[in-house]
Amino acid sequence: MPEPVKKTVSAFAKKPKTQVAEEGATVVFETETEKPDAKVRWQCNTKDLVSDDKYVIKADGNKHSLTIQAVTKEDGTAYAVIAGGSKVKFDLKVKEKEVMEEVKLELKEKVKEEVKEKKEEAQGGAGDPAASDPAATCTVAPAEAPSPAETPAAADTTPAAPQPESQAPDMKTDLTGLFTEKPQSGEVTVGENINFVAKVNAASLLKKPTIKWFKGKWMDLASKSGKNLQLKELYDRNSKVYTFEMQIIAAKPSFAGAYRCEVSSRDKFDSCNFDLTVHEARAVEGFDIRAAFRRTSMDGSEEAGELDFSALLKKRDSCFKGSPGHRASKSQVKNEPDEDVWEILQKAPASEYEKIAFQYGITDLRGMLKRLKKMKKEEKKSEVFLKKLDPAYQVEKGHKMKLCIDVANEDVDVKWLKNGQEIQSTGSKYIFESVGNKRYLTINHCSLSDDATYTCVVGDEKCTTELFVKEPPVTITSHLEDQMVMKGERVELECEVSEEGATVKWEKDGVELTRDESFKYRFKKDGRKHVLIINEATKEDCGHYTVKTNGGESMSELMVSEKELEVYQNIADLTVKAKDEAVFKCEVSDETVKGIWYKNGVEVKADARTNITHIGRIHKLTIDDVKPEDQGDYTFVPEGYAFNLSAKLNFLEVKIDYVPRQDPPKIHLDCMGHTADSTIMVVAGNKLRLDVPITGDPAPTVVWTKGEKVMTEGDGRLHVESTKGHCIFTIEGADKQDEGLYSVIVRNPAGEDKADINVKVVDAPDPPSAPRILSVGEDSCVVQWDPPKSDGGNPIIGYVLERKKKKSYRWMRLNFDPYTDTTYEAKRMIEGVEYEMRVYAVNAIGMSCHSAASQPFIPVAPTSEPIGLCVDDISDTTISLKWRTPEHLGSSELDGYGVEYCKEGSDEWVPAFEGLTERTSVIIRDLPTGEKMQFRVRAYNMAGPSAPTSLAQAVTIREIMQKPKIWIPRNLRQTLIKKVEETINLVIPFQGKPRPVITWSKDGEYLNPKQVSVRNSDTDTILFIRKSERKDSGKYEVKLQIENVEDTASISIQIVDLPGSPEKLKIMDVWGFNVALEWKPPKDNGNCEITGYMVQKADKKTMEWYTVYELYRRTNCVVADLIMGNEYIFRIYAVNMVGLSLEPCFSADSAYIQKTGFEYKPPTYKEHDFSEAPKFTHPLVSRSVIAGYNATLSCSVRGIPKPKVTWYKNKMDISNEAKYRMFSKQGVLTLEIRKPCSFDGGVYMCKAVNASGEDVVECKLEIRPPGTFPQAQITKEERDKQMNKAD
Repeated sequence: MPEPVKKTVSAFAKKPKTQVAEEGATVVFETETEKPDAKVRWQCNTKDLVSDDKYVIKADGNKHSLTIQAVTKEDGTAYAVIAGGSKVKFDLKVKEKEVMEEVKLELKEKVKEEVKEKKEEAQGGAGDPAASDPAATCTVAPAEAPSPAETPAAADTTPAAPQPESQAPDMKTDLTGLFTEKPQSGEVTVGENINFVAKVNAASLLKKPTIKWFKGKWMDLASKSGKNLQLKELYDRNSKVYTFEMQIIAAKPSFAGAYRCEVSSRDKFDSCNFDLTVHEARAVEGFDIRAAFRRTSMDGSEEAGELDFSALLKKRDSCFKGSPGHRASKSQVKNEPDEDVWEILQKAPASEYEKIAFQYGITDLRGMLKRLKKMKKEEKKSEVFLKKLDPAYQVEKGHKMKLCIDVANEDVDVKWLKNGQEIQSTGSKYIFESVGNKRYLTINHCSLSDDATYTCVVGDEKCTTELFVKEPPVTITSHLEDQMVMKGERVELECEVSEEGATVKWEKDGVELTRDESFKYRFKKDGRKHVLIINEATKEDCGHYTVKTNGGESMSELMVSEKELEVYQNIADLTVKAKDEAVFKCEVSDETVKGIWYKNGVEVKADARTNITHIGRIHKLTIDDVKPEDQGDYTFVPEGYAFNLSAKLNFLEVKIDYVPRQDPPKIHLDCMGHTADSTIMVVAGNKLRLDVPITGDPAPTVVWTKGEKVMTEGDGRLHVESTKGHCIFTIEGADKQDEGLYSVIVRNPAGEDKADINVKVVDAPDPPSAPRILSVGEDSCVVQWDPPKSDGGNPIIGYVLERKKKKSYRWMRLNFDPYTDTTYEAKRMIEGVEYEMRVYAVNAIGMSCHSAASQPFIPVAPTSEPIGLCVDDISDTTISLKWRTPEHLGSSELDGYGVEYCKEGSDEWVPAFEGLTERTSVIIRDLPTGEKMQFRVRAYNMAGPSAPTSLAQAVTIREIMQKPKIWIPRNLRQTLIKKVEETINLVIPFQGKPRPVITWSKDGEYLNPKQVSVRNSDTDTILFIRKSERKDSGKYEVKLQIENVEDTASISIQIVDLPGSPEKLKIMDVWGFNVALEWKPPKDNGNCEITGYMVQKADKKTMEWYTVYELYRRTNCVVADLIMGNEYIFRIYAVNMVGLSLEPCFSADSAYIQKTGFEYKPPTYKEHDFSEAPKFTHPLVSRSVIAGYNATLSCSVRGIPKPKVTWYKNKMDISNEAKYRMFSKQGVLTLEIRKPCSFDGGVYMCKAVNASGEDVVECKLEIRPPGTFPQAQITKEERDKQMNKAD
C-alpha cells in the first residue's frame, strides 16, 4: 500500500501584493493568516523589521499589517512576510511625483482615445469599409495577406499592450469564476494555425489549477496531443497567473466544432465553451466574395442585416470591366446548359453557399437554406446496413474493443479498413466474426497505434468510425523517502512508476523544477525508475519535493544540515626552555578544512622560525629556537566553523648560577598550575603523556607509582623515559582502568622529591535505554527514555533523536542541537505510517552509540465525536440511546464506543457498562426513577477517546404515557388465505406505554390455547398456529388496553382445502364422433370457489386416460373427435385454487362410436411433361479485375433435365484447365480464376445443353495491373446522348 503524501498548505489566507507609491506617501501592506495565533515576521531585503518611527507593525487576530511612513527612494525594494513555514515576497516601487503625474495624464489620454474609437466604430458600422475604398474593391489581394478566418486567431495570440502598474483594472473584463481570460471562438482556413488562450489567477488558490480541453461533450484532447495539437502551460511568478494555450496546427475541416475548457482547483471549478470554424482554402480572385457577402447593420455586427445582391452585382461588374476576358466570359455563360441549383447546394459545403448564390443570382438565400435544411433531413435509408457504426469510440490502452454492424443480407461479405488500408486476419490482434446478420471486428490489446479511423465496406457502401485509445493513468508504485544530508553532499530522490517511458514532473514547494544553466538539478530516467539528482546540496535546497504523474503524486522532505566538525586531538599547553622547539598539534575530522593560527588574537605568519603545516586531518604550528617573546596564548580557528582550539605556551627560564657539586632533586610542575596536586584529563583511546621537568645534580633516578604499585614497562602500552631535565611517562590508548593518582619520585644522594598527578580518563557516554512511546497524535508522538548508565566521566549535555519509517532503512535526525530533557515531542509525521525511534546521548567528548529502536508505532489521531446522539426509548428505570458513527475515523480502526452518565449538576461521570460496545445503540438499565440524568458517548481508537457528544439537555428517567395504536401490516389488511396444515405466523406491531394489555379473540370468543399460541413483547404481538385446519377460518380481533384507552383491529383468515369430487356424471347423447356429457358440482368446494373441471376420456380396450378439457367452467360439455368403432368411458375432477379433487366422478355408462361403410374411388390424372430447354436466368457480367487477385464469374441457368455446363475462353474449352475451378449449386454457376494475369483476359462463354435444347451466355474479362483504374466504357446509347446534347 503506497504511503499517503502530506501536502504543503500555505499559512496565509490573504497575501500582500506589490504596490506603487509616490515619494513621501504612506504605504500599508495587509495580510491574513489561517490561524489567529500564528506568529508573523516582516522582512526587508531578508532582514527582520521591528516597529519604530519608520515601520509600524500591527496584529489583530489573524489580520496583520505593515505601515511604511514617508516613503523614500531607498524604500523601493523587496519585502517578505513569514508565518510558520510559508514565505510570501512582494515589492514596493517608489515613483517620483512628476512621473506619477505623467502616468495619470497617459491614462486619461488612453481613456479619451478609447471613447473616440468606439464612437467612430458605431458611426462607421453601417457600411462596409472595404466597399467605400475603390482600391480595396478591385485590387487582387496578395497571397501572403491574412484571410478573414485568420483574424480571430491573430487576436488570440497578440499579447495585450503593457499597462502601468498603478492603472486600475478594466472592470469590463473582470470574471466571476477562476478564469481571468477565457478562450474566444475563432475561425481559421484549412492548413493554417490558431491559438486559444486561457488565463487563471492562482493568487487565491491553495493548489495549482488543473485544466482540461475537450472537443464536443466528452472527447479529452490531452490524449490527442501531437502533430496537429499542442498544449502549453506557462507561469508568471510575479503576477501568479497561469497561462494555458491550445495550439491547433495545420487545421483540417474535421477540426471544426464546439470546444470546452475546464479548470479546477480543490473545491473550485469553472468552464468555458467556444467554437472553431474551419473554412475551405480558396484560390486568389479579383475580390473576396465571402467578405463582400457579409451582412452589415447599423451596429456593425456581421450577423445582423440582409444581403444586398444588387450592390454586389454592381461591384462585380465594376471589378471585371476592362478585363480582356470579360466579353468571352459572358458568351460562355450563355452557352452553358441549365443546372439544378438544389443539387449543387446539397453537395456543396456550408462555407460556399454565399458564393453559389452570387454565381447563380439567388436573391432569397435564407429561404432556400431553410428548404435545403428540410431536404437534407430526409436522408436515404441504407439498403446494405441495418445498423451502422457510431461516429466515435473510446477504449483504454491494453483493453479490448469490439466494433459491430448489422447488414441486410446474411450472406454478404464485408471488408474492414484501418486508415484506408484493408485489415488482414493475422495472429490474434484482429478477430473477424459473422453471426447471422451481425459482423464483428475485435481488436485485442489496444495500443496507441490502434488510434485510427476504421471503415466497414459492403459493396459500394461503407460506414466509418474513429477509435480513440486512452492511455491509463500512470501511478507511482514506489514512493519518495524523506532524506537528511550534510551540506555539500549529493542527493538522489528516487521513485518508481507503473509504466516505462512515462513523463513525470518534479516540483519543489509547489514550483516546477527545470534543468537550469548551472546543472543544479539533473533528471535521470531508467525504465520505470525516475531519479532527481541535486549536486552539492545547500541550505536553500531544504523543502518538500514532489513528483507528479497523471495518476498520482508522491512527496518527501529534504533536510540539509551543516557539517559538524569533530576534534579528534586538541592542542595542549606547552612549557619549553630557551632554544627548544615548541609544537602545537591538533587533529579534526574533515581533511579539507583549513584554519588560521593566532597568538594573543594576532594571526601567526610563517617565517624562518615559525612553520605552519596542514597534512590531511592534522594541523601543526612549529616554533624553532623558542624565545621569551614566544610565550602567550595560541589559538587555532577552523575556517567556516564557529569554535576554536586554544593552548598556552610557557617559557621556562634557565638561570646559570654557581651550583654546588651536589644539588638535591626538584620536580618543576609550573605548567600544571604551580601546584603539586594537579589533575590531567585525557580522552579514552588517546595517548596519555606526562612530561615532568626535573633538576638535580647528580642526575636523579625517577620512579613512577600508582598507589602502592610501581609502574614499569611491561605490557607494551606503558613507556617510562628519562632524559636530561625531563622524565616522561606515556600510556598508549588510555582507558577507564588507567584513571587514578600517579606519583613521581626523584632521588639522588643529595635528597629526593615527590609529586602527585591525578589522571582522569573521560569517554563518550553509554547509549540510553530504548525509547518508550507515551502517546501518539495525528502527526506527532511523545517519546521518553532513561539516561545512560554511564556518562563517560563528563556530564550529559543533551540527546539527539532519530526516526525512520518501519519499512525504510534511512534514519532521519530530528534535532541538531542537543536536547536536554528525556521527554520529546516528535512532529511532522504522516498519519497511518509505522515509525521507529532511537536516541543518542551527547557529552563534551562526543556522541554515544544509538540506543535500541523503540517499538513500532503509528501516528494516529482520535476520531471525531459521534454524531446524532438521541433518546430512542425511556422507561421508569431504563433508557435507550442511539447515535451514528463519527464523520472522521482516521487511519486507525474504530475500537468501540463508551457511554457515560451523571446526575444533573454533577461532574462525576459514571461508565454505563464495562468495556466498549461496537454497536451504535445501547440500553442502560437500573437508573433511578424520576432523576434528571445527562448522557454522553465517546468513540475510541488506538489514539484514545474522541471528544464526547452529549444530549442537548438532561433527561428525566420516567416512562412517558403513549396511546395504544395497532399497526396492521399491508398484507393483512385483506383476507389471509392459507392451505390446510400450513403454518400461520402473524406479527402485529403496535405502540403504547406503559406496556398494554393484549387480548385476542375469534368471532367474539376467546382463542383455544391448545390450537392457537399467542406471544407478546413490548413492541409486537404474535399469533401462531402450527398446523391450520378448516375450522381456524374466521375473523380474529386483537385489542390493546392501557388504563381506559384501547385500540382494536381485526384480521380475516381463510383456510382452504381440496374440493370434493363432482356428482352424477351422465352420457346425455352420442352422435357421429361426438358424445354429450353432463354432471353436478361437488358438495364440498374446499372453502373456496371452484375454478373449473378436468374432463378425461379412456378407450375401454387400453384404459389409458387422456385429458379433453383442463379448466372447463360449465357442468356440461361435448367430447368430439372420437374414433369410430371404439367404446369410451369418461371421468371428471373438480379444480379450485388448491388443486384437483382427490377422487374423480366416473360415467356410469360407456359410449360406442358406430362404424359407417363407403367406397373409395381414386381420381384420374393426366401425366404432365416437365422437360424444359436450358435458359440462363442471370447472364454473365463483364468485369475489370486487378492482376494477382482471384476473380469469379457467375451466372444462373434453368432447365429440366439438369443441363450439362461447359466453360469456354475465347471459344476454347477450359473444363480441364487446372487454373480454373467450376462450381454449380442449385442452378448458380461460378467460374473461379486463380490469380489471373494479363494473359487471362478475353471473352468467357458458358454453354448449357440438355435433351430439350441449349443456351449460351458470354462476357468480357479485363485484367489490369495493380494501381490502375478501369477505363470508362461508353455505350453506343450514351455516345448518342452526348452527341445530341452537343448539337
